[in-house]
Amino acid sequence: MWQPSERYPDPAVQILDPRFARYRVFNSTVERLATGMRWGEGPVWFGDHRVLLWSDIPNNRIMRWSEVTGEVDVFRSNSNLANGNTRDRQGRLVTCEQQTRRVVRTEHDGSITVLADTHKGFRLNSPNDVVVKSDDSIWFTDPPFGIDNNHDGVIAEQELPMNVYRIDPRSGALTAVLEDIPGPNGLCFSPDERLLYLVQSRAKPNRLITAHRLSGDGTRVDAGEAVIDCDTGTADGIRCDADGNIWCGWGMGSDELDGVMVFASDGTKIGRVALPERCANLCFGGRYANRLFMATGHGLYAVYFHTSGAKGG
Repeated sequence: MWQPSERYPDPAVQILDPRFARYRVFNSTVERLATGMRWGEGPVWFGDHRVLLWSDIPNNRIMRWSEVTGEVDVFRSNSNLANGNTRDRQGRLVTCEQQTRRVVRTEHDGSITVLADTHKGFRLNSPNDVVVKSDDSIWFTDPPFGIDNNHDGVIAEQELPMNVYRIDPRSGALTAVLEDIPGPNGLCFSPDERLLYLVQSRAKPNRLITAHRLSGDGTRVDAGEAVIDCDTGTADGIRCDADGNIWCGWGMGSDELDGVMVFASDGTKIGRVALPERCANLCFGGRYANRLFMATGHGLYAVYFHTSGAKGG
């Protein structure tokens, strides 16, 4: 059974390159905040409420953890197999729903607005992860992972290629910014929003994280280049910190891989957070955006660092 470390520094926070040393908080250890999930995903921080929301996909619910009380409860049952979540610049929850094959926004009054569910007359596959740029545009990945099984999805016909989409903030128009991507999964912007990082989780021979340069008006991206070869690991959800490092939910069911892997922008592994299970997705939160929250197969973990998440992440 997993137990938190009683030692400082926590041996679970590993320095793989000297560049990572300054980020480790000497007297912060990895904490397990919740357990009992079937597959945790899509953590998002709500600072004004001091709560974290995250998806428990097979249990068809969005969970909530309170920083004030430490309590865990169900924020939304019958979540339509919600996966990725983020928050827009107006403070509203944006969610990828695998069951309904759509991206939705929860308004301040609790009502739901459908932002995207079709492209060129065909149903989306199963929106997976989502981020919001500073111009209020919404970017999301659409692999078929939620329509190829009846555990954390519903088996259905794939009608569209595996694309990455952008929702225009003014017109609501949906545009495929990257097409026929092998398993588009986690995505995030660099702090200056000049790059879009994308996990290609079905790339061969190894899974990749690619970097795509944005056009001058910020509405398109180039074909990109591989910056990280995952080798035997598996990247899932990703986030950038304020210095441009890439923090990746990571694992493949072994002690050597499960947890979070941290890469410098040049693709070098610089740090790791070892966890007892694979980390699916992560985000920064807390008062100073310096607490890393990690959603895993069965739980929710957190640890502090001497860095903060890039805005929008």
